[in-house]
Amino acid sequence: MGKISRRVATDVGGTFTDLVCFETDSETGESRVITAKSDTTPPDFENGVLNVLAKGGVDPSGIDYFAHGTTVVINALTERKGVKVGLITTEGFRDTIEIARGNRPDFFNLHYEKPAPFVPRYLRREVPGRMTYTGEERQLLDLSGLAEVIADFKADGVEAIAVSLLHSYANTDHEERVLAEIGKLWPEVSAVASHQITREWREYERSNTAVLSAYVQPVAARYLAKLDNGLKTQGLKNNPYIMQSNCGVDSLPATSKTPITMVESGPASGFWGAAELGRLIGEDNVLALDIGGTTAKCSLIENGEVRIMTDYWIERSRKSAGYPIMVPVVDLVEIGNGGGSIAWVDDFGKLHVGPQSAGALPGPAAYGKGGTEATTTDANLWLGRINRDYFCGGSVEADMGATETALAALGEKLGVSTDEAAEGIVRIANNNMVNALKLVSLNRGFDTRDFTLLAFGGGGAMHAVALGQELQVKKVVIPAAAAVFSAWGMMMSDLRRDFFVTQLVDMADGAGAAIEGVFAEAEAKALATFGEEGIGADQVTFLRYGKFRYQNQEHTTEVLLEGGAVTDAVLDKIAGDFHEAYEREYTYRLDAPVEMVGIHLVAKAEVGKLEMRPEPLGDADASPALKGEREVNYALEGKHVASIYDGDKLLPGMEFPGPAIIESSGTTVVIHPKNTVSVDAYRNFHIALNV
Repeated sequence: MGKISRRVATDVGGTFTDLVCFETDSETGESRVITAKSDTTPPDFENGVLNVLAKGGVDPSGIDYFAHGTTVVINALTERKGVKVGLITTEGFRDTIEIARGNRPDFFNLHYEKPAPFVPRYLRREVPGRMTYTGEERQLLDLSGLAEVIADFKADGVEAIAVSLLHSYANTDHEERVLAEIGKLWPEVSAVASHQITREWREYERSNTAVLSAYVQPVAARYLAKLDNGLKTQGLKNNPYIMQSNCGVDSLPATSKTPITMVESGPASGFWGAAELGRLIGEDNVLALDIGGTTAKCSLIENGEVRIMTDYWIERSRKSAGYPIMVPVVDLVEIGNGGGSIAWVDDFGKLHVGPQSAGALPGPAAYGKGGTEATTTDANLWLGRINRDYFCGGSVEADMGATETALAALGEKLGVSTDEAAEGIVRIANNNMVNALKLVSLNRGFDTRDFTLLAFGGGGAMHAVALGQELQVKKVVIPAAAAVFSAWGMMMSDLRRDFFVTQLVDMADGAGAAIEGVFAEAEAKALATFGEEGIGADQVTFLRYGKFRYQNQEHTTEVLLEGGAVTDAVLDKIAGDFHEAYEREYTYRLDAPVEMVGIHLVAKAEVGKLEMRPEPLGDADASPALKGEREVNYALEGKHVASIYDGDKLLPGMEFPGPAIIESSGTTVVIHPKNTVSVDAYRNFHIALNV
């Protein structure tokens, strides 16, 4: 036996903390996969990580590569558990983050109130000085009053300072000087400037992003330091990498400076995993669906690339405008439908599922922890889709009495039987998820028949086939590590940083050199930041995108720029690509001049990415994995006697027809009548719908 290489990823979710460990023998090439789940442990999330390592029997001293994703940032924002922030902005712009935007969602509500800013007015201060939108200094910066501002912040108990000055995306000089002065006057305070996070225009969005980053920075820095210390104390030799919202990982020191970049790190890793798995199995066009305990998230992957955007908002709903965060985030739609989503009846006798969730405690009624309201998990259990004798992989004894009581009470409100109430929950949950999937596909001009639905998370495999049949996708794929797929995705991620720079350029003669100059400057900055961490230029690869619009429009469409340096000779091709992308999304194109608004540069470097090795395909006979049969209610197709298979015993090459159920320790795959299943060389389940 040779040296054992261990790559580990952990993902902290709202309910569970997941672990995936790949052990590979350097001589034989043989590998094994260790997966584990343990309870998430707020507010000391690092304990959950150490617990899941212990539960999986993984010694940190033997880990060669460690990646970590966490919900600590989004939790701190939504639960308002950040720190007291002071904001320093340009004279006359103190109220930008309170004025916000006028496009309120609850448009006809005359009593609508905007969400309260994270910084009250008395903690928002101004400094004289002004840049123009082209980056020229219009008014000299005056820092003579900054000492008084800092003294007031100290007296008011401020723990972090955000700096956002007008047009700093075009010229960062004033923000840099304010930061330097804060460092002299109050070196202990946490401070961040907007240009350190984004170089895009839109004053409100950029200011709010700086504020929210400052709000969570001390909390996230403490958490990451405690995690690092806990791992190092137990023997971890290498520095951990932290999953980002842009589907890449970054170093722990870099993430600690601007932790807002990991606001959606959990979903991002899952969707990147979906893209990587799609490449492995020859499916470049993927609809990715992640169903957890509280939410369902979905994203569209075209030609193997995950779409990244900066128009991201938290807490946005039909009744609230929410808060913008202008950082690179995977383009996703999220709804409040998961395994723990509560079913309820409104005043008009209509059944709803979610967005309220039973969480981990008390959890669904079946957990036997005091939950009294029926959830999606209870419905799946009652209908036989989940094995009551193998609930949560056999780790929990299903409380069927509590499940029946909860479903019967719901049925009584609706005037239907317990079975019909459970069927209704599953059908409504499926409908909610179908609508979310349509938002990222059909609503953007994509035909779902050209895509493969790849579903993961604890609940993804239970609902995927029904959703795939509704959307008429090519097929459904359930990954081998579906229950811990987000953690698996982290090990497929590169060290990645996204650079967005606003620069208006008309697509006329000379534009090629101007655009190339913006890219060259961004690439030089990227190489410098990687170089600070010992990563050479030969290890870094770039991907270039341009953000274009018809002249004087408000918003942009992103276009991939291929073929090396941008010159005037390729401007017509770039404009043609823009017309095509614009028409696909909006159904029309205009005979109007095109202008570039900015660039999006992706810089990547490999830092221990996992290489998957296929296994040889064996006998198609799946009978060795057959556990037995039971009656299953499929909600739409009625009751059928389904074959029950042990997921751990299904080997590459095996095939079998539905109706069937595949049971693994972390997830249950529901195979409907007329479906056929095959196991690929990586032990993923491919489900042909045949409807």
